[in-house]
Amino acid sequence: MILEHVNLTVSDLQRSIDFYCKLFDFHVRWRADAAAAMQEAHVGNDDIYIAFFEAPRPGTAEVDYQRVGLNHFGIVVDDLDEYRERLSQLGVKPHYEPDYPPGRRFYFYDPDRVEVELVQYESMA
Repeated sequence: MILEHVNLTVSDLQRSIDFYCKLFDFHVRWRADAAAAMQEAHVGNDDIYIAFFEAPRPGTAEVDYQRVGLNHFGIVVDDLDEYRERLSQLGVKPHYEPDYPPGRRFYFYDPDRVEVELVQYESMA
């Protein structure tokens, strides 16, 4: 079993597409027709994707571990240092790097302040 996708409402669809495609080498799997009432796209690879819906009003996500809701989503990567460099090139710095087994990890915010965790497990190093 795998988690197929995560669905996010974003403030700028093209900005989110560009960010996640550059970070993860994703591609646009599907995009709504430009005349559609709601702009949306699926960005990912052959196995997983992130579904984006463009919000009708600007804003940012609220991360609040004290309230019910999505706090972050995590993606396993083969080389955490490579993704740290990719994020740096995108102007993003991790904001939290806890140190506990079974792997290395860090957390960052995407352009809409959605929290994302990247993790590299020791068995994959």
